[in-house]
Amino acid sequence: MTHKLIHWFDIPVDDIERAGRFYSTVLDVQLTHLQAPPDFVMKWFPSEDMHGGGGLIQGGGRRPTRDGTVVYFNGGEDLNTVLNRVEPAGGKVITPKTGNDQSGYVAFFLDTEGNTVGLQSTK
Repeated sequence: MTHKLIHWFDIPVDDIERAGRFYSTVLDVQLTHLQAPPDFVMKWFPSEDMHGGGGLIQGGGRRPTRDGTVVYFNGGEDLNTVLNRVEPAGGKVITPKTGNDQSGYVAFFLDTEGNTVGLQSTK
């Protein structure tokens, strides 16, 4: 298969504004708000590809979980830069930066909603 497999992802949240502030702070990005009646609201992460990103979603029967699918965000040049913003923004680091220069580095945190989220970087 030569095409990109990930089309979109939703990160379920209980409080869209709190989660939006958290991710904006941690990832240093602006999210786009979408009111989508009848029963959910979203905030999208910036993406050059309209069908290659994702967002936060409140409602629609979706619930945050620590035990579900893990989304990994790009940690940039050194994922500690992003990871160091997690706790001041209200999240909790659950696995600090680990790995090596050959396979790359990962870290995990809990967001303000209780989701486990990953970071990945090459350094």
